[in-house]
Amino acid sequence: MTRAQKPSVFQVGRVWDDGNAVVVSGWGLGLCISACACHRHPSAGHLAIAEDQAQGLIGLVSHREGGCDCCEPWTADELSAVVRDLQVVAGLDAPEPLAG
Repeated sequence: MTRAQKPSVFQVGRVWDDGNAVVVSGWGLGLCISACACHRHPSAGHLAIAEDQAQGLIGLVSHREGGCDCCEPWTADELSAVVRDLQVVAGLDAPEPLAG
């Protein structure tokens, strides 16, 4: 398995496959760990989400000529794993330790 930098996730959304396209919605993405300027709009400074429904990818728009080389988009499979893992963690019984 190869790991690469991904944009940060600050809001978890949904992932579903209707057979023709993979749809990811409700996800909030922030800068990747390198926090490079290529994702910030040159004049407005904001970030924009780039979505490829045919391939099931979601990432950040790059304003660098030739595209981004600091991070790669999330795949629908990776985002589905995030949702699955959060559901598992939410189902754990984690009693607080006794004080003292």
